[in-house]
Amino acid sequence: MPELRTVGAAAAETGWSARMLRYLEQHGLVEPHRTPSGYRLYGLAELNRLRALKELRATFGVELSDLAFARRLRREPALRQAVDCWLAAEADSGSWVEWEQRKHERLLAA
Repeated sequence: MPELRTVGAAAAETGWSARMLRYLEQHGLVEPHRTPSGYRLYGLAELNRLRALKELRATFGVELSDLAFARRLRREPALRQAVDCWLAAEADSGSWVEWEQRKHERLLAA
């Protein structure tokens, strides 16, 4: 069995705090193994994922909330479709102007 590290050892090795490792797990950005009594254990795959996450943030200035949202987009097709439609409407500026015009007309009529 590969060597597994406790949350404290994983934190020391990757530069994340133990508290942040728990936060990352809570938001599904890393999934450590669990002992039968519930202790978190990090293997090589999880440690590499944590290192890559740190590099991704440093290279692109990506926030953890951005990554958590990107993860949701990949796992929730309805959300992905809604965001795609919203972005497509932005590209079609004529439709956007018309939508704004109708919105203002409704507000004035109220």
